Amino acid sequence: MAGAVPDRVRRLLDPRSWLHALRMVDFYAANHVAQVRALRAGPGLRMSPSASLRNGERITLGTEVHVGERCCLWAGDSSGRITLGDNVLLAPEVFITASNYGTRRGEPIMYQAKREAEVVVGRDVWLGARVLVMPGVRIGDEVVVAAGAVVTKDLPSGCIAGGVPARVIGWREPAADGAPSAVDPAATADGGVTR
Repeated sequence: MAGAVPDRVRRLLDPRSWLHALRMVDFYAANHVAQVRALRAGPGLRMSPSASLRNGERITLGTEVHVGERCCLWAGDSSGRITLGDNVLLAPEVFITASNYGTRRGEPIMYQAKREAEVVVGRDVWLGARVLVMPGVRIGDEVVVAAGAVVTKDLPSGCIAGGVPARVIGWREPAADGAPSAVDPAATADGGVTR
């Protein structure tokens, strides 16, 4: 049809498209830019611009931490802190939360008080793609968590964990030079869980 405005041009001229773009910029500013300014991080932080953060003032990241694409670090609204040790690697879409809703019957979940608890991830930890870490969990040093795992309980240092819920499925190999690991799970009363 001669003279017809192509759909692409019509969409670009639609003020609703521009309003949506402004909403996206505002969302990014509130959920990434402002939160990154509020958190505490050691040198060498590498964070994807698509990471989503909540309550950055309650998030502490060690040195050389990598936060992958579309990761979410959601600290609690009042007390639930998130602490990541040095050399932590978060693969894409890892979700760590220090807050969860109550589940009592008789009151809508969204109106119930949140339960907040600190999440601590030790040093030299790799959380695979789409790992979910729930409030109150402590992950020891030198841990690997397989993609898709849901971590609901503490994990001891040096372990390899996976599954839903996550459980220990193996142990990391010793250093190639035979040097002992900085963490010996057998030598600690709590199985090497960082406190």
